[in-house]
Amino acid sequence: MEISKVGVVGLGTMGAGIAQVSIQAGYETIGHEISMELAERGRRKIEHYLGRAVEKERMTGEERDAALGRLTLTTELSDLADCDLVIEAVLEELPLKREVFSDLDGFTAPEAILATNTSALSVAEIAESTERPERVVGMHFFNPAPVLPLVEIVRARRSSDEAVRAAYEWAEHAGKQPVNCNDTPGFIVNRILIPLLNDCVRVLDEAGVTPADLDKAMTNGAGWPLGPCALVDLVGIDVHVHASEALYEKLREERMKPPERLLELQREGRLGRKTGAGFFEYPK
Repeated sequence: MEISKVGVVGLGTMGAGIAQVSIQAGYETIGHEISMELAERGRRKIEHYLGRAVEKERMTGEERDAALGRLTLTTELSDLADCDLVIEAVLEELPLKREVFSDLDGFTAPEAILATNTSALSVAEIAESTERPERVVGMHFFNPAPVLPLVEIVRARRSSDEAVRAAYEWAEHAGKQPVNCNDTPGFIVNRILIPLLNDCVRVLDEAGVTPADLDKAMTNGAGWPLGPCALVDLVGIDVHVHASEALYEKLREERMKPPERLLELQREGRLGRKTGAGFFEYPK
């Protein structure tokens, strides 16, 4: 199938990034939020990052304006009725995602592909809220979506070959590096990365290492482009904790359980870059 119009539900950090990817790739894109204030905030994020791209001469002012012209904002899910692909990027809460997909199921065309950007929830459980689970796939982008090339294309139990192939091809056309995977806990990257990052955090207390020295060791000794503490700060400590808890609930492996140090930071409101403080301090 040919995808020409894309909907993005949720214009927070991930959703705004996905919408930016879509409009930069030339697709007419409708961004949905629960209020126009939040929708406009998402648009401002996109405008800001496109403006930086112009400043760095990665795109022209005309290209920026053309991309922004392909973005429409709405607070009504029914406005996504003629989208060929809808990517959901709301909070990582299963009941909320199921509600969104149930509503989309009633508004969009039967052949439309409905994709979830979930990083830790079951795509099949989300798909069960629709009458056409064969059209539901996972499209897990990584933060920041306009920068990181990977998209995990997740096949659930009843996802059709056509839907999976169309999502994969769309991601390729949008300049991404998609990979196929199945609907297993954590998919590929998080299944490996989350317990590894948890191990790194446990080393801080077990070996008496500072976050700065841990990150210096892993970047210079293991070739990581970003240290583990800086990476968790970038992802968001609350986001990492939520994903850890979801994986632990599914797999019951101790390495999946979030370390107490992360839980303490979460309770203190030190969630990383987005709050100005996590393992490290950041300018606001």
